Amino acid sequence: MELYVQTIGDTGQSGTLSVAEAVFSADYKAGLIHQTVTAYLAGARAGTRAQKSRSDVAGGSAKPWRQKGTGRARAGCSTGPIWRGGGVTFAARPANYEQKLNRKMYRAAMRSILSELVRQDRLVTVDEINVSVPKTRELVKQLSIFAKGRFLLIADEINDNLARSARNLRYVNLATPATISPVDLVSADKVIVSKTALKQLEERLG
Repeated sequence: MELYVQTIGDTGQSGTLSVAEAVFSADYKAGLIHQTVTAYLAGARAGTRAQKSRSDVAGGSAKPWRQKGTGRARAGCSTGPIWRGGGVTFAARPANYEQKLNRKMYRAAMRSILSELVRQDRLVTVDEINVSVPKTRELVKQLSIFAKGRFLLIADEINDNLARSARNLRYVNLATPATISPVDLVSADKVIVSKTALKQLEERLG
C-alpha cells in the first residue's frame, strides 16, 4: 500500500511511500490492544509501598510489665498494632504488577494500532522531523498546520535541537522506533513519523 508523504510545516505532498499491508493494513483487534495497553500501564507501576509489621518494629521483645497486680491490661510485648509505634496488622509489602505479554502479541497489537491510525487519518508521514535551532517556537510553527491536540513525533534519531524544542510542550511527545510504546500511540491525536522511522517500524513489526 502507499502512504502520502509531506514536508512538516507544509501542507503539500512530496510523494508517496510504499509500505507493507501486513503492518499498516491489519485488522483492528480491540481486545488485544486493550490487553497490551493494560500490560504496559501495569508494568509502569512502581509498587514500592511498604509498612512495618510487628516483627519488623525494633524493640519490644520483653514483657512490658508483670501479668498480674498492676491494674493494667495484660501485655506480652510493645510491638503490637494497638501500641503507639507498634507494627501494622496487615502491613503493605512491595508488589510487582507486571503482566505477561509475549513478543507475538506485542507485535500484533502494534500492527493493529498503526493500521487503525492510518484508517483514521491520525498517522502522518513526513520527509523528516527536525528543527534547525533549539527553539520551541520553531517546532510550534511546524506543527501549526495540524489541528490542536496531543502529538507524538517519531523520528529515527532525536537530536539535541529537537529534544530541547519539545521539552516545554506538554502536548508533544518524542519517540524513536525502538522506544515507542502502545500507550504513546493510542493517547496521541496525531502521530507524525519520518520516512526513515516508518521503515524501521515496518522492519521491527513485519
